[in-house]
Amino acid sequence: MAYEFLLCEKRDKTALVTLNRPDKRNALSIALRNEIDHCLGELADDDSVSVVVLAGAGPSFCAGFDRNEFFIQTPEHVEALIESTDRFHLRLMNFPKPLVAAINGPAMGGGLDLAVLCDVRICAQDAVFAHPEIKFGAPTLYGPLAEVIGGGLARDLCLTGRRIDAQEAHRIGLVSSVVPLDRLLEEAVAVANSIAEAPLAGLKTVKQMIIDRYCWRYVTGEDIFASLRPPGSQA
Repeated sequence: MAYEFLLCEKRDKTALVTLNRPDKRNALSIALRNEIDHCLGELADDDSVSVVVLAGAGPSFCAGFDRNEFFIQTPEHVEALIESTDRFHLRLMNFPKPLVAAINGPAMGGGLDLAVLCDVRICAQDAVFAHPEIKFGAPTLYGPLAEVIGGGLARDLCLTGRRIDAQEAHRIGLVSSVVPLDRLLEEAVAVANSIAEAPLAGLKTVKQMIIDRYCWRYVTGEDIFASLRPPGSQA
């Protein structure tokens, strides 16, 4: 399938998926979230693909959700906003194969969530990370970040909205390595290819254990996104 806001390229057992809204700093619009959901759904079912690398076109990895869409309050739009948000997050959380994030430049808000919901994160030296949405009243997605860096540090970042640079991200375990920008994609694909050397069945078994660990409370029926929705809205 051809996408308007995504690029998808298969390289042996690795697929490279690139967010392609560089003029909007790859902000996660409803359309882009839907395309990511659809693309990952296809790659999940493609047994020729063992690992997926997620990257961002242009100088940013992802600036987060497209804030302009939050000012449209028609019932149809609010429903589309909620539904696409749920599917986007759940697709990433339950993706059955390893995901590698190649993070160039800012990964903000939902962009940080996108990176955190990958299994391995590699960033360029100019990468920065933050949850600035807390400053204008939007709750942050705490659980997956806490699973990666620990509860204390996750509370710090979620509640303060402060920025951290690539070096601090590496020190606290948010990213596995920091590389020069011109080597970022090469390094991320190399890691993905190394992962893809293992049999797909084994990778999917390990990935399911990862999913079971950080999603255990969600599969009990708790509504993961209830706190993110406007008061009075319905799923």
